[in-house]
This record gives sequence, C-alpha cells and structure tokens, in this order.
Amino acid sequence: MLKSLLKADYLLLETLRGLKRGGWMNWAAISTMTVLLFLFGTSLQVSWQVEGLLNQFGSQLVISTYLESGVDAGSLVTEVTRLPGVVSVTSVSKEQAWNQLTADLGLSNISNAAEQLKGNPLVDELKVKARDTEQVPVLARTLKSMAGVDDVLYVNEVINQLRELNEGLRWVSLCVVSLLSMTAIAVVTTTIRLIAIARRQEIEVMQLVGATRDWIYFPFLLQGMTFGIAGAGSSWALLFGIQKGLKSLSASDQPAFIEFLINGLQLTPQQWILLPFALVALGTSLGFLGSVLAVKKVAAR
Repeated sequence: MLKSLLKADYLLLETLRGLKRGGWMNWAAISTMTVLLFLFGTSLQVSWQVEGLLNQFGSQLVISTYLESGVDAGSLVTEVTRLPGVVSVTSVSKEQAWNQLTADLGLSNISNAAEQLKGNPLVDELKVKARDTEQVPVLARTLKSMAGVDDVLYVNEVINQLRELNEGLRWVSLCVVSLLSMTAIAVVTTTIRLIAIARRQEIEVMQLVGATRDWIYFPFLLQGMTFGIAGAGSSWALLFGIQKGLKSLSASDQPAFIEFLINGLQLTPQQWILLPFALVALGTSLGFLGSVLAVKKVAAR
C-alpha cells in the first residue's frame, strides 16, 4: 500500500513539474483543446436536437388515409390499429368532414351547398398516427395497399429535409472536428516534446540508474491527458454558461419563434450526463495520442 502511494506521489509530482516547464505552450494546448471540444459539444447538441425534432415529427405526424366511396371508416379501424408502428387511429366520417369543411369555409347554407354538389362529395377518412419517422413511409405503403383505401397523404418533404439537414450537419461537424483534432494532436505533441527535451539530462540520469522507459515517460502521457481534461472542463463550462444564458432568456418575454429555438436547445437529464463524459473521453484520447507521438520521437533519439 505504501509503495503504491509513493509511486502515485512520484507520478503526480513529475506530471506537475513537467506542466510547469511547459509554460505558455500549456495554454496553447489547452486553448486548442477547448475550442475543439466546444465545437464538438455544440455539434453534438445540435445533432441531438435535430434528431429530437425528427422523433417529434414522427410521433405527431398523422397519415391521412382516404377510403373509397361507400367504405365505412369504422370497418377498418381494428385492422389498421394492429399494423406495426401505429400509435392511434381516429376515424372521420364523411359527414364529420363535411361539417368541418363548411365551417372552415364559413358556409351558412349547408343544404344549398350540398344540393349544388349533388350531395356530400367527401369520403370517410382514417387519421393514423405513426410511432416514429422511420416507419412512416412503410406504414403509408401498407395502408395504400389495403382494400378499400383510395389514397394516402402525409408530410414527407419536411421529414426528408430534416434528415438531409441532420446528415449535412454531421458531415460538416466531422470534417471540422477532424481538422481541429489533428491540430490539437500536433500542439500536444510539440508541447510534450519540448518538455521532454528540456528534461533530457534528468532522463539520461534516470536511465543510468536503471529506471525503465515506461517509468520515465509515463508522466509525459499524464501531462497530455491533463491537457485534454482541462480542455474538456473549459469547454463544458462554456456550454453550461450558454445553457444558463438561454434559460434566463426563456424566462423573459421573447417572441414565439425565439422561445421555440431556446426550448429546442435544452438538454435532457441523460444528455447532461452524456455530454461531459463525451468531452472528457475525446479530450483525454487526443491528449494521450499526442503524448505517445511525442514520447516516441524523443525516445527514438
């Protein structure tokens, strides 16, 4: 136990000593990590919100199923309800649809309008609510193929545009994060390499007294991981501050569309937990990779 504590104390002291020698290069590495992880966290939040909108559209989207003339909507409710992906089914008779249409058009003389059109020209309708966006096209094709169904209509264009937007945002985020990741690795590699060069004499002495290579260079790996953790903490603080600012804006009187955007950017409790873990994981991974590259270059000399 005592031996393990001494080893941990040595690694901690060596890591802090190396960070002190890094000087302003430490800030360059941490600031690069902060910018990278902030953009990564922002893109992750946007992706979550777009996916949430897709799910929201899917859960609220109603597929209008128009039946053939003379087919009663009530006769198909049970069959449609049993279809996979169906949340609920609402039947609308042609009389209900006619009354709603005349009310929307503001027609006061309903009987006169019906006589001019030679009766009620509408048909019965089933309003089918889908569970999610993935099942909407499949469910629409299934409904279209059923006996007694004349036509099926649903808002497909909005969903397709949201999917394309989400896919485009993912590719843009991937390119930006990849470029900044390479920059962060290069900065960490340069910083750790300079620290190792500044401690070259100490490293040579440790090698002469029999210290292993892993024991000598492990503190440098911890230094790189520290850059990632510090960047993750800074970026999380920025993201958390922005979220708090949005909440304060939502508390004040704002136009409806601004309030909608603010509410749309709020994270769920699960996302509040997942986001910092993702930032720390990416930051420490990049810091560790940059440190490994620096150690290999120094050790090869």
